[in-house]
Amino acid sequence: MTIPLDPLRRAGLHTGDRLDVIVDRPGEVRLVRRDDPVERFAGVLTGVYKPGRLEQLRNEWR
Repeated sequence: MTIPLDPLRRAGLHTGDRLDVIVDRPGEVRLVRRDDPVERFAGVLTGVYKPGRLEQLRNEWR
C-alpha cells in the first residue's frame, strides 16, 4: 500500500512501520502503528549497572 508522504509525516509514521488496519464502518479504515515493545522499553534500565559492568559480563560469555 502506498501512503502519500504528507499524511505519513503528519502521523509520525515511517517507511517500514508495521500497521494494523481497523475497519471503523463501511468505507472507512484506520491505520494504527503496531506497538513495538522493544522500542517502548529500550533504555528503561539505564543506570541499573555500574559503568563498564555490562561490558565485563559480555566478555565473560566469550
